[in-house]
Amino acid sequence: LTRFYKRYNIGNLVRMAELDFLPDPGVLKPLTKTRKENIDLESLSREELIAKVKTLEMHVQQLRNVIAKNDNSALPKAKNKQNQRKFDFTRYKRRRILLRVSYFGWEYNGYATQDDSGKTIESELFAALLQTKLVESRSVSNYHRCGRTDKGVSGTGQVISLDVRTNMVEGEGVYQQEGYTGGVRVGENEIDFCTVLNRNLPDDIRVTGWAPAPRLDYSARFDCDGRSYKYVFPRGQVDIVRMEQAGQLLLGEHDYRNFCKMDVNNGVVKFVRRIDSVKVECLEREDNNQEGPYDMCCLTISGKAYLWHQIRCIMSVLLMIGEGLEEGAVITELLDVEKHPCRPAYGMASDLPLNLYSARYDGVAWRCDPTSTEFVLRSTQKLWTHHAVKAAMVRNLLKELEMESGVRVVGQLDILTTGRRREKSYTKLLELPVCPSLEDKVRTVVKRRKIDITEKTDDVEDEDA
Repeated sequence: LTRFYKRYNIGNLVRMAELDFLPDPGVLKPLTKTRKENIDLESLSREELIAKVKTLEMHVQQLRNVIAKNDNSALPKAKNKQNQRKFDFTRYKRRRILLRVSYFGWEYNGYATQDDSGKTIESELFAALLQTKLVESRSVSNYHRCGRTDKGVSGTGQVISLDVRTNMVEGEGVYQQEGYTGGVRVGENEIDFCTVLNRNLPDDIRVTGWAPAPRLDYSARFDCDGRSYKYVFPRGQVDIVRMEQAGQLLLGEHDYRNFCKMDVNNGVVKFVRRIDSVKVECLEREDNNQEGPYDMCCLTISGKAYLWHQIRCIMSVLLMIGEGLEEGAVITELLDVEKHPCRPAYGMASDLPLNLYSARYDGVAWRCDPTSTEFVLRSTQKLWTHHAVKAAMVRNLLKELEMESGVRVVGQLDILTTGRRREKSYTKLLELPVCPSLEDKVRTVVKRRKIDITEKTDDVEDEDA
């Protein structure tokens, strides 16, 4: 390991923004089944083998607990029905399409489906796709997503691309797959993808539009021209003008390692991204004549690609600035990774208000039947009524208590900043303890996985989070 670091001259890692020292960031990714099979267990000591077995036993128990807790996903049942009721997909051609999906992620274990993830947005989407016979299986659907969101995060502008069964024999995105037999009499009208899927999805997941893909290899992830996130929050006692002024310092291309959680375990070792716009505005005032702590505000950030937890970290710092705890200049300081190679150990803002609001695809025209749109509006209005009634009841209670007692508490933001250090005397960001450096994280992964790095290869591409 020492020879490796000397060979690639990474003693002063912070000056190497592009991290050319790492031959293949892909080796830092979690082991796949194939790579696991290549591990030489005989090279491990008795103590290492015992530790490995104990770790696996703990993981198995965790899986059992998760599955027991999250067995209400519709995907297993859909797969069983798929196996019981055979459907001849070879009689239909395929069509490459984009689906615009809207979801509220508060009750789900994130977007992406994994072996031990339980009920996710993706699991419910594929349950509906299987139930409606639009896809035969995920493995043959050539599925891509614009980005993945974590547990609790919403995405009212998520987009996926995949190959589906079609009624058409020709048209944009239509192709004849291997094994196609034909024989089905199809009409001139395409399947109403939005209506069909929405009637098989939970109320908090909706397909709001579809479009034929411009190319058969078109990808919702790699062909996305821009992504925007929104973060809604009560005003509390923050100065949103200060927040927006500080946010302008984030614009442009920078190394944002101090505004994210380093995802070294998945091979991400480059942290240069570009932010195109930052806007902070008041969405709704409780009193039209004056500002108040119950006003609802929103941060909107637009760019093309993001790092893991980048928006939540940015929001955390901007809230500190808005509350007057920090000056806007701290943004410039944190962007200087040569001066500050390690991120201060500050907590992230809550996942609750975060929303993947928009994914932009230039030249793509979304389609949705008016009847389907009406269905989406009505079902979403039910969600609004459910939450708005609760909010109104809680707000009325607060008004009564405030009027009766004369006590005023401005703590609307407390629930969104639970990750912040609770201390009598506030400690400035740049005086906080720091997280491990990128060099330390890479060294830890290399040592833990006994990685043998011998030659330089191209960097792997990271994924939005």
